[in-house]
Amino acid sequence: MLEICQVAKQYPSPRGPLTVLSGVSLALKRGEAAAIMGPSGAGKSTLLYIAGGLEPPTAGAVTLDGTNPYQLGEKELASFRNRKIGFIFQDHCLLPQCSVLENVLIPTLVAHDAAHDAGHDGEDAPRRARELLDQVGLADRLDHRPAELSGGEKQRVALARALIRRPHLLLCDEPTGNLDEASAEMVADLLMELHARQQTMLIVVTHSAALAARFPLRYELRHANLYPAGA
Repeated sequence: MLEICQVAKQYPSPRGPLTVLSGVSLALKRGEAAAIMGPSGAGKSTLLYIAGGLEPPTAGAVTLDGTNPYQLGEKELASFRNRKIGFIFQDHCLLPQCSVLENVLIPTLVAHDAAHDAGHDGEDAPRRARELLDQVGLADRLDHRPAELSGGEKQRVALARALIRRPHLLLCDEPTGNLDEASAEMVADLLMELHARQQTMLIVVTHSAALAARFPLRYELRHANLYPAGA
């Protein structure tokens, strides 16, 4: 379970503390999915990074499966993120020198806990990577480099990479923001299908009303706080 409780975030500025988030709370169970919308600069990405153990809150607490990641040491936090959390960003963040297959395998290569090298005890990482790439329709692109792929194909590689270690929490920051309509629809279909199959907890921040409409839980971030969509 993910619990975000009364999280606040402030940044220093010449005019004093700049409040980006103020008392934000959100809870998700395995299999639940939420979309968060809001204007640019509202703090959507900041909230996502706090949930993912990348940006410590100024106040409040985050727990994932009973663990507060910000109470862990640096190495333990990196291992926790690697095992428990998958990230998909607007920019796919693929390594240009690596093949599609190698890009998907990267989270298993940097794993700090050898017992979970593929995200599942005893599982063969290359085999799982190939299975995921097959599921996202890229079985014939394993040896291609990112420069040889379309934008939609790159984002599908990023989706496979995010799921390689079977994360409990999947966080997506504008996953269709740079895609044309057809590619965005395909990536959205795959995202929802694989989320349902793996029963992740899924949070997507997006400007796309079409993408948000697919989610049973929809929120708006405005005035530094989170509200049910339409409230």
